[in-house]
Amino acid sequence: MTFRITFAVLAALAAVALPQCAVATDWRVGDNSGWTINEVNYTKWAEDKVFKVGDKLIFSYDPENHNVFKVDQHDFQTCTVPVSGGLTTGHDVITLATPGKKWYICGKGTHCSEFQQKLVINVVGDPLTAPAPAPDKSRSSRLILGAEYLFMMAVASVFFF
Repeated sequence: MTFRITFAVLAALAAVALPQCAVATDWRVGDNSGWTINEVNYTKWAEDKVFKVGDKLIFSYDPENHNVFKVDQHDFQTCTVPVSGGLTTGHDVITLATPGKKWYICGKGTHCSEFQQKLVINVVGDPLTAPAPAPDKSRSSRLILGAEYLFMMAVASVFFF
């Protein structure tokens, strides 16, 4: 009887805690190197990642030397920089709102054509069922630790009660 009650409590806790763990991912383009030249092959950086609707791309760079332009496939292939619409803050966050291919280039000098400072990704998922935005780091740590604590207590109760 105790086992059934414990199992029911575990199932209820899992039903409440686990859906909260399905959140969007914040992707720092280029990881620790950021958005730059000569340090990152952005094609290789992106190839093992799954980008989903609701995820965010974070472009971190020196705004004196770089920028970010969202372009179409043709402009990506030819490194054609649009006349406007560039992002220039040095910490640009782009939320991936729709599925499909997305293309980004640096519009400074020959960064795109000569140094391959460009990124193409494929975004998967349904915008209507996108995951919740990623919580701040302190809250997500408390959520995970809280769920782990509850799970350990439930397992312990099976063995000790």
